[in-house]
Amino acid sequence: METQVKKHKFNFNVAAGAVIVAVGLIMILDNLGLGIPRWVLSWHTIMLGIGLWIGYQKDFKVSGWLILVIIGGVYTLSDLPFVDLYGFKAALVFIGLGIYMLIKPAAKYGCGGFSAKKPIQF
Repeated sequence: METQVKKHKFNFNVAAGAVIVAVGLIMILDNLGLGIPRWVLSWHTIMLGIGLWIGYQKDFKVSGWLILVIIGGVYTLSDLPFVDLYGFKAALVFIGLGIYMLIKPAAKYGCGGFSAKKPIQF
C-alpha cells in the first residue's frame, strides 16, 4: 500500500501581499490618530519579523535566522515602555550571539561547502 504525503506548497505572493496589506492598515490607523506604538514599524521589529520568517521557511533548522531574531528582539524589547534596557542593548546582543555560538551545532562542511576530510575528485 502506497502512502501519499501531501506537501503544502507555501505561496510567497499570498504571504507577501498579506504583510503589505497589514503594514498599510497599520499606517492608516496611525494616521487616523489611534496611537499605534512607534516600535510596531521600526527597523528592529522588521528585522525580528524577517528572522522569524526565514526560520519558518527553513523549518528552524538553519541557524542564521537566530542572529536576526536576537538583535531585533533586544532592540524591540528596549522600546517597550515597561522594559528599561538603557545601556544594556549592545551587551545583551553580544551575550545572545555568544550563547548562540556556544550552543549551535558544529558545521558539517568547511568554507564554501567543502570539507577538509573529503578528497578532491576530478
